Amino acid sequence: MTADPESLDRSEIFRLGVNYWPARTAMGWWTEFDRAEVGTDFERIAGAGFDSVRVFLTWESYQPAPTSVDTGMLDRLVTVADLAGRSGLGVMPTLFTGHMSGVNWIPPWALGGSDGDDRFRVVSGGRLTRSGLRNWYLDSEVGESQALLAGEVATALAGHDAVWAWDLGNENSNCVIPPNRSSARDWLERITGTIRAADPAALVTIGLHMEDLEQDRMLGPWEAAEVCDFLTMHGYPIYARWAAGPTDEHLLPFLAQLTRWLGRDRDVLFSEFGLPTYPLAGPDGDRARHESPSVLVEEQAAAAYTERALAALHQAGCTGAMLWCYTDYVPDIWVRPPLDVASHERSFGLWRADGSPKPSVEVVEAFTGLDRTSGPASREWIDIEPDDFWENSADNLSHLYGRYRESAGATSP
Repeated sequence: MTADPESLDRSEIFRLGVNYWPARTAMGWWTEFDRAEVGTDFERIAGAGFDSVRVFLTWESYQPAPTSVDTGMLDRLVTVADLAGRSGLGVMPTLFTGHMSGVNWIPPWALGGSDGDDRFRVVSGGRLTRSGLRNWYLDSEVGESQALLAGEVATALAGHDAVWAWDLGNENSNCVIPPNRSSARDWLERITGTIRAADPAALVTIGLHMEDLEQDRMLGPWEAAEVCDFLTMHGYPIYARWAAGPTDEHLLPFLAQLTRWLGRDRDVLFSEFGLPTYPLAGPDGDRARHESPSVLVEEQAAAAYTERALAALHQAGCTGAMLWCYTDYVPDIWVRPPLDVASHERSFGLWRADGSPKPSVEVVEAFTGLDRTSGPASREWIDIEPDDFWENSADNLSHLYGRYRESAGATSP
């Protein structure tokens, strides 16, 4: 069943969205901005039955200096919101990006500290750097700069009909971790307060991910629920050693329900899930197939997974689900980070880089305009208390997932 996007009460529907980067530019899209390209992409997304897009404000593009925000970028952001609105899409801008696809993209002025995650390369000023990050939960100058940016972008889009919600970051704990819960709470209150002062009607969330449950990173569902309007979670079975394979869709509703349990029973949007597929063609397609057999899947398998995952997240009572991601990337930019090293990031798209749809696009329409469900009433598979979970979160996560799969009657994919 489908519905006209303009007729939908989106507070009651199961929202259906995608995470957006353009095929031609990926993380360079703000500096290589093409209005016509974005308009075409948004029309394609809406035409497939989606009602929402999540976009990412690359921190360095928007804030080249700690005390100023690029007004040209603000104009482009308004253009993006206008284009989304014309296509009937709600937009969720994500601030301080920050961590993206295995790279931390940081302005030069926010470097020079001792924080960071050694797993992820750092790009600043268009170059790789070994410099550490300044911790924005501790560093008052960086914190003030972030508040400035949040206020300026919220003011630019205040009252815009297409703005659905603000996201305070994409997997921030892959950049820096708060030293304690108090500093996490202070940061959350400051940034959300700044946004709401500019736009009192704004909804605010923050992009949590699976590793925020595997480890206690001081800003998890409980802390986020204290100040955010709803919670979000990201999850990928290809990155979970304790999942039952790369197409284990049960992982997603489990993470969603666990997030709600740990997060004061706040609503949960599952704002990232997806699978990279084998390229049908490309200069190193055979090499990618050889190097990543456990990560890449066939396009039809990805479509079947997408259908099962959407059904499971809807049944679990999520407010919606957003696929990662809109498109594959053109081979011309495979030499740039993150695509130079993370070859699987080249092919997570619902559409191929030439604009042709993959089979996953075909399964989306059945989920367009669905009413939300209340989710399962039983949590009998949870046999510990929330406070006890964090004493050994990694083991507890695996233990609870086993119980969850058993309660769901799940079998190996």
